[in-house]
Amino acid sequence: MLILARRTWTALTRPPRAEPATAAIHGGWLDRRRLGIAAGVLLALQLAVFAFFVAGTHGWIVPLKGPTTTDFVSFYAAGTLANAGTPALAYDHNAHLAAEERATEPGIRYQFFNYPPVFMLLCAALATLPYLVAFVVFEAATLVLYLVVGLRILGECSGAAVVALLAFPLVFWNFGLGQNAFLTAALFGAASLWIDRRPVVAGLLFGALCYKPQFALLVPLALVAGGQWRALAATAASAAALMLLSLAVFGSATWQGFITVAATSPAMYESGRILFAGMANTFGAARLVGAGAPLAYALQAVASLVAAWVVVIVWRGGLSLPTRAATLAAGTLVAAPLALLYDLMLGAVAAAWLIRDRDAPAAAAWETIALAALYLVPLDGRSLGERWRVPVFPLVALALFALVAARAWREMAVRRSAAKEASALAGSCGAA
Repeated sequence: MLILARRTWTALTRPPRAEPATAAIHGGWLDRRRLGIAAGVLLALQLAVFAFFVAGTHGWIVPLKGPTTTDFVSFYAAGTLANAGTPALAYDHNAHLAAEERATEPGIRYQFFNYPPVFMLLCAALATLPYLVAFVVFEAATLVLYLVVGLRILGECSGAAVVALLAFPLVFWNFGLGQNAFLTAALFGAASLWIDRRPVVAGLLFGALCYKPQFALLVPLALVAGGQWRALAATAASAAALMLLSLAVFGSATWQGFITVAATSPAMYESGRILFAGMANTFGAARLVGAGAPLAYALQAVASLVAAWVVVIVWRGGLSLPTRAATLAAGTLVAAPLALLYDLMLGAVAAAWLIRDRDAPAAAAWETIALAALYLVPLDGRSLGERWRVPVFPLVALALFALVAARAWREMAVRRSAAKEASALAGSCGAA
């Protein structure tokens, strides 16, 4: 078994042999035209299913047993409480539930608000609009940001690229749940785009992730390892400025309320109130298959440390921007102590960087097929988790991270080989 594992890893990580350009880039039969057609068909099918679910959750097909809502109501209710001059009540479950019911209707399932007051700045702005208008504006605007950043990373603005970005199944999960993963992916992706050319701008964008701090966990490590001191300073300044602004606007009692809720929230996640089948990290995977909370935390700690180690090595090694950015995005998903299925939108950022650099010497022909498989797996991930206890979303995150790490390993091998050849050539020239 050990010999087989060693041979498999060697096959994945060694520099690819020279192959025809089409096979190296597209994985043979899986060319751009076929990918575009497949993405178009997938998008059309998902739009149809999405319309069906929207009709169903609004009682347009059969009468509902009770009222339904989305996660967005949590954001909107927090915003209404902030606009009413009582922002600290967003962390009082009874008061927050009452605000959610006022925005929708009585009897809905309670949606927690566990975000720092920084996020309430945006929620308060959205709450000045009617509820449904605010929902559409937020999701549509952040979706556009995600598309713009995704196209910039891919380096093309074709219709096929837009369709491929839209057809990613987690797009519909995020939109349907009314979540903020489009915004997270856009901020993270834009920061990675600017990190080499405009490090201060990149740092400001990384700092804005403080509204979801678990996704900025590895950013300081990467910036220190890469010697990006201006970006690191800008990240700290951006996060500090946003926190101070929220403190000035909402007061210290709001931050005290958040700290209290943050201290008690692990018990909620341990309990399964948030379905383990909907989690995308190692902790959720362990809990889904029956592990106790202590073991799940230990496994998550190991995964986080491994992800941090790989990110530091890659960024210290000064590899290409696509490899560094993809490693940081994929590693962040693995390292985050809390990541839910819609947070896999960050995986789209990592995949886009790999695709952008598909002509690189370290790229392998099989990567396109592997990415296509990971692209499709989340389609039925939650039901597989609930019915069969298969941790689909954590496995996707781990597989993507392994794919990125293998690319980084091959790039380092290519660089070492090139350095040896250059050294040998210099020696032969000197001897001559």
